[in-house]
Amino acid sequence: MKRFGSAATLAVVSIALAACQSAGPLGGNVPVVARGGGIEGNWVDANGITSSFNSGVFVTRTTDTNEKLAEGNYRYENPQLVAIDMRSLVRGTTSRVNCAVVSPSQLNCTSSAGSQFTLTRRAAG
Repeated sequence: MKRFGSAATLAVVSIALAACQSAGPLGGNVPVVARGGGIEGNWVDANGITSSFNSGVFVTRTTDTNEKLAEGNYRYENPQLVAIDMRSLVRGTTSRVNCAVVSPSQLNCTSSAGSQFTLTRRAAG
């Protein structure tokens, strides 16, 4: 039962985070550094929410309807840490998420509210 509770809690947090993700000052003077071959591309969380990283622009969408949930900007704080400033289109809030680049196919992320989730690189095609 404890395992189910933990899994259920993680699922709820991940969904809530996807719905609440928000962007920082869009159009502002936010330094964006895109690095080819880094985290560019599509990633998915445990609930199937898709996040894309493309030239400093971050977008999260539902998999089923492709509805945009959040948008923002990302930048490398260092080679192993990516900072995402985003704005939730669902709730109209802003937040910061820091993601550790664990491997070329895994990001371990923590929101400014303390929620943790993992993004896995989605295979091309």
